[in-house]
Amino acid sequence: MYSYSEFDEQFVRERVSQFRAQVERRIDGSLTEDEFKPLRLMNGLYLQLHAYMLRVAIPYGTLNPHQMRQLAMIAEKWDKGYGHFTTRQNIQYNWPKLKDVPDILDALADVEMHAIQTSGNTIRNVTADHFAGAAADEIADPRPVAELLRQWSTDHPEFQFLPRKFKIAITGSPNDRAVTKAHDIGLRMVRNDAGDEGFEVIVGGGLGRTPMIGKVVREFLPKADLLPYVEAIVSVWNLLGRRDNKYKARIKITVHEHGIDEIRRLVEERFEEIRPQFSGVDQELLAGLEQAFAAPDLQEASLAAFESAYTNDAMFRAFADTNVVDHKVPGYGIVSISLKAHGATPGDASADQMRVMADLAERYGHSELRISHEQNVILPHVHKSDIPAVHAALKEAGLATANIGLISDIIACPGMDYCALATARSIPIAQEIATRIDELKIEHEVGHMKIKISGCINACGHHHVGHIGILGLDRAGVENYQITLGGDGTETASIGERAGPGFPAEEVVPAIERIIKAYLDVREGEDETFLMAYRRLGPAPFKAALYPESKEQADAA
Repeated sequence: MYSYSEFDEQFVRERVSQFRAQVERRIDGSLTEDEFKPLRLMNGLYLQLHAYMLRVAIPYGTLNPHQMRQLAMIAEKWDKGYGHFTTRQNIQYNWPKLKDVPDILDALADVEMHAIQTSGNTIRNVTADHFAGAAADEIADPRPVAELLRQWSTDHPEFQFLPRKFKIAITGSPNDRAVTKAHDIGLRMVRNDAGDEGFEVIVGGGLGRTPMIGKVVREFLPKADLLPYVEAIVSVWNLLGRRDNKYKARIKITVHEHGIDEIRRLVEERFEEIRPQFSGVDQELLAGLEQAFAAPDLQEASLAAFESAYTNDAMFRAFADTNVVDHKVPGYGIVSISLKAHGATPGDASADQMRVMADLAERYGHSELRISHEQNVILPHVHKSDIPAVHAALKEAGLATANIGLISDIIACPGMDYCALATARSIPIAQEIATRIDELKIEHEVGHMKIKISGCINACGHHHVGHIGILGLDRAGVENYQITLGGDGTETASIGERAGPGFPAEEVVPAIERIIKAYLDVREGEDETFLMAYRRLGPAPFKAALYPESKEQADAA
């Protein structure tokens, strides 16, 4: 992992000190809320529906056990004993008191963490494949590049007042686990015909009220050109991006209005201008970062304990089949810890659970943890012989739910229970769906299926790229939920299609149940996932299941 330099340490401490003085002036009335707002947003502090919310950056989702324990301590000392892991691989605390926030930021600085650029119209936390450095299908670990981008973008003087927030995601694998096509810039590591590493560069993706899949602006960008090329993209958008309407300010609108060919021409032109200014220092820095992210020393060991547990323990076998994938080193596994126990709040972890995960990472996982954009926690390097012990400890902590990638592994935004922007609840809908699925005992029969829920049009729950997406809206004071079908956030990304009229809250679970049963009726065997069936058949059989009255009327006519 990357460790702070002396400069990093001083920079973060100075920001905390500045913000402490600003908080004191807000509390004594020297600053109005309007004056204070831009200052608090620069430090990740929002004013939500009921209280302040502090969003803490977890760069590319990577944590060590010491940092996870500190997050647990903060949850216990200054919040309500839990934290909420988000789709941007951050953690949010929903109940801090304003007077305590500088102390929280100081505690974060103690473990090389901060909340800088987790809000505001800046380049936000760079996200990455949560299996980075461990995945068997990986070309290279993308985290050194993500760290390079983080250092370049933090407090970048040209990019502190962009037209809107700007999000970058990066993957080192052809199988996209970072949703790169739904980001302002998506970077997919590829090799050219000569075998050189580089990037396919995608721009203009994004969700929200105008969802769009990003377009390829460069099919192959040499690794050495990455930083100047990304700077050229942001620079072009900073000039062209609209500031008259926040809903039309994201780069996806700029790309749509000008066309990808014109954007490409402008970016290439700007790139040629600024490329000479990058003298190679960035590549020297990157080389150092790659050393910092060197693979852990993985030892060979017997697989007997794993094989015995897999043969004799049905619960362990279900966990291993669902929550463990092969590591690039034979004998090792990547363990996903579900924060989606049936009926629980997706993404929440208590302080005690955080400590359990930190202990397991330290004892069995080479001291690494990852936060996924799907709101789960990953132990990326666990020898298979240790997985039975990991499973036993997770079971005791209520963290052993075997549902990764299944129906109840639901992404859900905080919704109207917390968020000032939300117009409908997300968490109760997710809880009710997961509880019902558990009652039906069909989760493993249904197999791979992604449900994603947002409580407003801003789409923090990524509903547009859910196989089944649920969007909660306010309709004349009543919560109403639209359903979209066929969305996909992977390398074959697509935006889900709206199925038809929405449903009141109490009818959402039965509606989802009807879609699932329709899928089980029409699929061509267990190997055909819901998304494959939807792409083969189109929406007709699922719409018929969703709106049986319409089908009956059509049949009668």
